[in-house]
Amino acid sequence: MTSTSQRYRITVTPIEKDGLQCSGRCTIELEHRAQQDWMRLLEAARRQSGLSGDERAAAIVATQLLQDLARRHAQDTSHPLTALQPQLDEVLAALEAIQRG
Repeated sequence: MTSTSQRYRITVTPIEKDGLQCSGRCTIELEHRAQQDWMRLLEAARRQSGLSGDERAAAIVATQLLQDLARRHAQDTSHPLTALQPQLDEVLAALEAIQRG
C-alpha cells in the first residue's frame, strides 16, 4: 500500500496588542511533509466538542507533527525522539482521545 503525503507550510506570526502588523523579523515559517491530510482531520474535528476551534486545530497540528517526526526517526537510535518514544506514544494517545471528544 502506498502512502501519499501532503506538504504544508506552517507560519507562526505574533499578534500585536494594538492590532498592527509587527515590524522587523516576526514570522517563522517551516515546511513539513505529513503522512495524513491535515485539512480532512481539521474538517472532521469541527464536529467534535470539548475544545475551542483554535485549541482543536493546535492539538491536531501538534499531534501530527510529533507523530510524523517520531515515525521519520524511529529507526535512528541516536535521535532524541527515539529515546522518548514510549512517553511520546502516551502523550499522543492522550491528545488523540481529547480530539475525539
